[in-house]
Amino acid sequence: MTAIVISGTGLYTPEKSISNDELVASFNGYVALFNEENAEAIERGEIEALQPSSSHFIEKASGIRSRYVIDKAGILDTSRMCPRIPERDNSTHSVQCEIAIAAAEQALARSGRTAADIDAVLVACSNLQRAYPAMAIEVQAALGIEGFGFDMNVACSSATFGIQTAVDSIRNGNARGVLVVNPEICSGHLNFRDRDAHFIFGDVCTAMVLEKQDSASDGFEILSTRLRTSYSNNIRNNFGFLNRTDESGVGATDKLFVQNGRKVFKEVVPMVAAQISNHLEDTDIGTDSLKRMWLHQANIGMNQLIAKKVLGHAATDEESPTILDEYANTSSAGSIIAFHKHSQDFNAGDIGVICSFGAGYSIGSVIVRKC
Repeated sequence: MTAIVISGTGLYTPEKSISNDELVASFNGYVALFNEENAEAIERGEIEALQPSSSHFIEKASGIRSRYVIDKAGILDTSRMCPRIPERDNSTHSVQCEIAIAAAEQALARSGRTAADIDAVLVACSNLQRAYPAMAIEVQAALGIEGFGFDMNVACSSATFGIQTAVDSIRNGNARGVLVVNPEICSGHLNFRDRDAHFIFGDVCTAMVLEKQDSASDGFEILSTRLRTSYSNNIRNNFGFLNRTDESGVGATDKLFVQNGRKVFKEVVPMVAAQISNHLEDTDIGTDSLKRMWLHQANIGMNQLIAKKVLGHAATDEESPTILDEYANTSSAGSIIAFHKHSQDFNAGDIGVICSFGAGYSIGSVIVRKC
């Protein structure tokens, strides 16, 4: 079987960051105003008073301390609480394309490759800026890549599903090299007026170059990939082109990110732990040979419990690194950020697992070995 490697990774991080304290100040300002304006209805029991948030609550519930965003001012403006990202002229690079280019150029440089070495571009992410033309084709054109490109969305698992798709394309002879890009502008779909969710997401873009091992000077060999999906409504976003056909206004808030966090935690943790454990066992790799797990960065409690179930003990920061505290949940990009930032210490032969999981439910696991 043809050996495929991840020969380079890239990361674009927005300049602006919002701390928990800043986010809470904005949210609590909105809560105070809402409760004041609706005082009589609240007193009559017609509506419930909104409850304030706190930095302590956020960090305890999620492990998040800050998040990077494309626009900070619009999110913190209590009269708006939504990023300001103006629509661009059709002749200008879209915002998602712009951040994809930044991450992609870094990945290409790290792999020692140019556009001439890439035959396919996959934009794999949760939040696509438009339906068509495909974002991947725009990125492909911007980078001067010949070949083909397409978009794919498997929510938070999009990057690992993208890796599987890239591997298949290379092994089938459809591409020599594949660029997988994960541009996530999660702040655009987040309800910053929802106490249980307003702190969850951040914006970022990651990129990976995949190619045959015999053409790469360095990298991580992909030993095995495994994908799984199981339908669930517990994480959902109903935004889509049919929204304009319904004028009832029913379900308006579910056009943004909504989830039942407790059910997600309870149901996803054992599924992910079982997938990683079974994947390792079926590949004849013992957990004692596993140096690191680069897990999806959604919730620190989930990651700690998943790692413990897989390893049989509480994971160290080296065994399961966290970038969640700085970046928050960046959907499909989270596990790739962890891999990008925490893989330089690997020696030849060291083994790790990239694993993502989220809405769908969807789980993708990729076992890699340092070349």
